[in-house]
Amino acid sequence: MGKPIVAIVGRPNVGKSTLFNKMAGKRISIVQDTPGVTRDRIYAEAEWLKYNFTIIDTGGIEPENSDIIISQMRRQATMAVETANVIVFIVDGKQGLTDADKEVAQMLRKSKKPVVLVVNKIDSLKDEDNAYEFYNLGIGEPIAISASQALGLGDMLDKVVSYFDDDKLDDEDDEYIKIAFVGKPNVGKSSLINKLLGEDRVIVSEIPGTTRDAIDSYLETEQGKFTLIDTAGLRRKSKVKEEIERYSVIRTYTAIERADVCILMLDATHGITDQDEKIIGYAHEMSKAIMVIVNKWDLVEKDTNTMNAFKKQIGMNLSFMSYAPYLFISAKTGQRVQKVLDMVKECYSNYSKKIKTGVLNDVISKAVMMKEPPIVGTKRLKIYYVTQIGTKAPTFVFFVNDPSCIHFSYERYIENQLRENFDFTGTGIKLQFRERKE
Repeated sequence: MGKPIVAIVGRPNVGKSTLFNKMAGKRISIVQDTPGVTRDRIYAEAEWLKYNFTIIDTGGIEPENSDIIISQMRRQATMAVETANVIVFIVDGKQGLTDADKEVAQMLRKSKKPVVLVVNKIDSLKDEDNAYEFYNLGIGEPIAISASQALGLGDMLDKVVSYFDDDKLDDEDDEYIKIAFVGKPNVGKSSLINKLLGEDRVIVSEIPGTTRDAIDSYLETEQGKFTLIDTAGLRRKSKVKEEIERYSVIRTYTAIERADVCILMLDATHGITDQDEKIIGYAHEMSKAIMVIVNKWDLVEKDTNTMNAFKKQIGMNLSFMSYAPYLFISAKTGQRVQKVLDMVKECYSNYSKKIKTGVLNDVISKAVMMKEPPIVGTKRLKIYYVTQIGTKAPTFVFFVNDPSCIHFSYERYIENQLRENFDFTGTGIKLQFRERKE
């Protein structure tokens, strides 16, 4: 459930990354490129027609010698198949059909997953005949494209989205609040989930990397119904050596994407790291509801100022999401664990909040009177009207004279005014600015 995942599979140098970059680029306007793991260029959000989906580039295989090409491709394609709903199998129309292509095709046939066969590097009509030999792969009709010139991508995407199950896209149970527990390995994510569930449903181990997939557990309490999503701990990129761990990273990002509330778990004895900032930064950019749990608080020597000092230190690193609340617990002893779901409910309530249009416009009018927008170039921003167009996260559209006049500092001021007047503790909010003629 959640957004479908589309994996791009193929041997080296057939154009996987070119196709991915074209789909993730703004030129064809089908995707907003996703920050986070994009330095690896492996993950992006896409949309085509009425569908939103996730694309994965399975590139990066650089065999040391030709003898291991097949084995590396087999491992790569197998993991992509396990993760994805639809596979885009890309081959090289200039080079023609190879034994390696046949190996991959055989694996994909066994998977029973939908496969879209794409013949790349068909740069002109006279090259289209090169696609016919790929019928021999036995996995359907080949679609001729040129990734570099963006030719044939529409037909390819039409075929991809034809495999999406509309019923499954809409059957996410809205009664359940979906909570993603994220953080480095060994901070206690699985231990906390087990404590909340009251049973050992998730494997707990001192060995980092135990949880390789995002695992769902369902919990019903007097506070409500919850889906608890345990994710693999994310290590620093230099330590992500196994290909399977690369896919753990992808699964963590997809878990965040489908969650309502993201809980960043920190180890009180280690503090916060760049990797923590990166992963929760992705949740922030998606405007998710967010809270920070500091685990193993029982192991810290404390005085009257210890908690405030810890909050201050974390707050400096996470200054971009000052709205997130903090909770200090011990999953091992159960200290304050009973407060976790209460805080989740508060964050979710604000994440789902709807503000009446009249009240909203009163607040914004007063905010503009208190602080007039700065002049940008030769123009001053005029805000005519604001309305909330969505929840999860709360999304506001401002109708203005010229969206290019919005200065980032004034946008931040407007957001702060919304937060001061309406309680948005624990959730991101989205602001959009659209032109409206006077």
